[in-house]
Amino acid sequence: MINRWLFTQIDNSSLIVFRVIFGFLIMLEAVGAIFTGWIQRTLIAPKFTFNFIGLDFLQPLPGDGMYYYYAVLGVFGFLVMIGYKYRWSMAGYTILWAGVYFMQKTSYNNHYYLLLLLCLMMLALPAADYFSVDSRQHPEKQKIYMPRWCVLIIIAQLWIVYTYASVAKLYPDWLDGTVPKNLMAARAYYPIIGEWLQASWVRYCIAYTGILFDLLVIPLLLWRRTRFAIFIISIFFHMFNSIVFQIGIFPYLSLGFTVFFFSKERIHRLFMKRKPFYTANEIKIPRYSKALIAVLSVWLVIQITLPVRHWFIPGDVLWTEEGHRLSWRMMLRGRSGLTHFYVVDKNDPEGKRERVDKNLFLSKKQLRTVASKPDAMWQFAQRVKAAYATQDRDVAVYVDSEISINGKPRKKFIDPEVDLASVPWNYFTTNPWIIKYEE
Repeated sequence: MINRWLFTQIDNSSLIVFRVIFGFLIMLEAVGAIFTGWIQRTLIAPKFTFNFIGLDFLQPLPGDGMYYYYAVLGVFGFLVMIGYKYRWSMAGYTILWAGVYFMQKTSYNNHYYLLLLLCLMMLALPAADYFSVDSRQHPEKQKIYMPRWCVLIIIAQLWIVYTYASVAKLYPDWLDGTVPKNLMAARAYYPIIGEWLQASWVRYCIAYTGILFDLLVIPLLLWRRTRFAIFIISIFFHMFNSIVFQIGIFPYLSLGFTVFFFSKERIHRLFMKRKPFYTANEIKIPRYSKALIAVLSVWLVIQITLPVRHWFIPGDVLWTEEGHRLSWRMMLRGRSGLTHFYVVDKNDPEGKRERVDKNLFLSKKQLRTVASKPDAMWQFAQRVKAAYATQDRDVAVYVDSEISINGKPRKKFIDPEVDLASVPWNYFTTNPWIIKYEE
């Protein structure tokens, strides 16, 4: 039964169309980073970046190197779009995107993580079997069909993402409109719509529409009777997000995914009339079917379990941030802090504390990150210790930090008596120097 379900061959028009859309958008993602100044602000201006802990070797290329890096990304995206040397082009983009994703967290975005997952998936899918340079050059390899699992894995991944995004919003500060209110207040300066966004009904509309849309969009797209209606709603929803929140290619990528939900006949008729339509529905079980099923199962298990790991870590993830990343907790809270770092020379008998001037080390954007994120505080403490070591000074680094969540009164966040430069970072459990509170 599972072989019939996964390996029945279906028309591949949806995947081919999506490859073109995907390649175009990832090309824009790379080119946009160059011309909007994102590379300058995030990768060139800072003296260093806050990489994922344990990947310290990932730092930006010197000089204008990151401009060339992103230019190559853009070329790979274009080659994916036209389907030239598709596997190599997709692999090149995936590797380079993974590098920049793990290289910096100051501009962390759940959509960047989703793009990494999609790159890995598209690398495995036969997305250049038609309407591509590769298929033109090698017509003997041209195909008009694909196994059904190619569509099912994408739909399953999207269902996981949207469902967790909905469930994560079920907490008081979202339900009472506090978070949407704060988000809209930061956009009051927008021309034309800025004042309108401050209306009380808008914040509640955003709060509950966000929950319902994320929870229901995939099931309603799968049901033929509601498909077109939810597609129209999706256009408005994603365009609103694009204009108000300015989150890059994600809204357009989300609309691109809808090609996998409409009927194969409709997608073929709208986009690929010249392509023969496949109707044989053969079942072709590859020799590696068991291995493929195992890989798909492991992938889905990881995607389902990663977002719930914070339930097994002491403390509220909204406060501690432990388990926040890779969990589809998108735009859920406002976080700010007042944080100072102090060093104590271990050879000073008086133990005098010396305040660290963070401006000597950090960009403006990094200052905001270090002010409220515990992993960035820990990493900065290591940087400070290393900087003083160049002066032959062995120092302890202490942190005085108070954090506010969603505009609430600040509370003490870090144990001020812990030398943050001498404690390890716990990857899979809590870090005891983060002060927990019983809510």
